[in-house]
Amino acid sequence: MNHVRYAVAGGGAIAQRRHLPEGHANPNSSIVAICDPLEERAKEVGEKYNARPFTDFDAMLAETECDAVVVATPNADHAPQTIKAFEAGKHVLVEKPMATSTDEAKAMVAAAEKAGKFLMIGMNQRLMPPHVKAKEILDTGKLGKVLTFETNFKHPGPDGWSLDGAHSWFFVKERAVLGVNGDLGIHKADLMRYLLGEEFARVGGFVKTLSKTTPDGKLIPVDDNAFLELETESGVIGSIHISWTNFGRIEDNGTTIFAENGVMRIGMAGEYGVMVDMSNGCKERHVVGEMSTNEKQVASGVIDGFTDCILTNTPPTINGDEGYRALQVILTAVQAAEQGKILDIAY
Repeated sequence: MNHVRYAVAGGGAIAQRRHLPEGHANPNSSIVAICDPLEERAKEVGEKYNARPFTDFDAMLAETECDAVVVATPNADHAPQTIKAFEAGKHVLVEKPMATSTDEAKAMVAAAEKAGKFLMIGMNQRLMPPHVKAKEILDTGKLGKVLTFETNFKHPGPDGWSLDGAHSWFFVKERAVLGVNGDLGIHKADLMRYLLGEEFARVGGFVKTLSKTTPDGKLIPVDDNAFLELETESGVIGSIHISWTNFGRIEDNGTTIFAENGVMRIGMAGEYGVMVDMSNGCKERHVVGEMSTNEKQVASGVIDGFTDCILTNTPPTINGDEGYRALQVILTAVQAAEQGKILDIAY
């Protein structure tokens, strides 16, 4: 195989801003089909990328000759559509969170193994240049043992960038299931596992709906803010603060890591994507490329990476097991907040 044909489920913002243009731009891949329940949207996207439009996912699978499926639909659809794609013999790239429950995630991993196909989760934060550089520095060991961390992911909310605005599925409990935790928390749970190179063992904190409202003025039925406290297996402690209520249109995707020999700040100072201040007085300032934001999209590298995996028959690193483990952190965090406890995370 020297070319990957993608069928895309979901014609919303994440597909239109990342998966579709990136899959189209890659010389080794193309978009051959697009499915969206809104017929007009499916036709518009299909015309733009010379892809056959569908409004029914099953029909797209049955009538399209493709090698892989991108699942970029509401959270509740991720598991059933992914499993159907595997049953049809396709590779699958699914948006985060990969599922809305432990059982769904396990079923997706099992379906991939049964089909002998690749499952990749679209957790793009690992691929952002500042995070790649930070991982490289941490892996040298020069910062010594990591002690604590603070990481944020906050913006004004999906109603500001979703194609459906305040009527977005993100605010519909049955379709989203998880609120800001499923949108931003899952990114940070995965990113910190990646950077630290170990699993989280315990989690607690606050998960709240504080301010975000639906068009009729009622509080949305999913969480819009969370402040999570976590501990890794080796005893590193830290916090994840995620929010949909940064109403000043400020996006904060910064991380600070405190270690024995110094402090690393990531994504917090404009052109310097990574800054390191060592305890011996040495300072490093790294210009490493931009972090994608809602205001300014840059290439995510997700579909490019998945295309390479398929063409070289190399399993993706951001696979189903990685997605499952990040999801377990978030699902346990929500449960812990409901109970007002610190809970052990079961994998």
